[in-house]
Amino acid sequence: MEVAVLDINGKETGRKVSLSDSVFGVEPSTHAVYLDVKQYLANQRQGTHKSKERAEIAGSTRKIKKQKGTGTARAGSIKSPVFRGGGRIFGPRPKDYTQKLNKNVKRLARRSALSIKAKEESIIVLEDFNFEAPKTKNFTNVLKALGLDNKKSLFVLGDSNNNVYLSSRNLKTSEVITSSELSTYKIVNANNIVLLEGSIEGIESNLSK
Repeated sequence: MEVAVLDINGKETGRKVSLSDSVFGVEPSTHAVYLDVKQYLANQRQGTHKSKERAEIAGSTRKIKKQKGTGTARAGSIKSPVFRGGGRIFGPRPKDYTQKLNKNVKRLARRSALSIKAKEESIIVLEDFNFEAPKTKNFTNVLKALGLDNKKSLFVLGDSNNNVYLSSRNLKTSEVITSSELSTYKIVNANNIVLLEGSIEGIESNLSK
């Protein structure tokens, strides 16, 4: 498929680029997309949740009252979960939530996500650009020119560009990454994908393997 190349002012440059059908025109596998997004979100979890159980609570081990004759239930420890300040019953423990996924499934998921965006005409190809200095206003002007100022957008660069990255960092609705950092979750999470010309070759070479 061919897509017109725009400049940072949102106008057509008169050039077109051809996007590979093997990456941007495949039959989408929604299940592969689901698995990859599920793995990404699971791997973000730290799993450091922890509460103290009765063996870990600091407190006296003496028997707090006599066994019989009180008219109430028997009690042997102030650290019992039934008392305020006692340990927690079956509390959370540290856990590793990371999941593994086959490389081929991950590639299929990314190809499927890009193909869905291409079918929805949510992919914009932009000529490579740079800023003289990091400035949020410059990046905001690019978003307005492309009509993306009120939408979630993902800018994919061919190589890391510190000025462009720093200019976008304060904006909650926009994210700038390189082609090697592209993930299914980031594609699905954005309303529009903005591909800089220099990123297309890297994306297609990574996903055509």
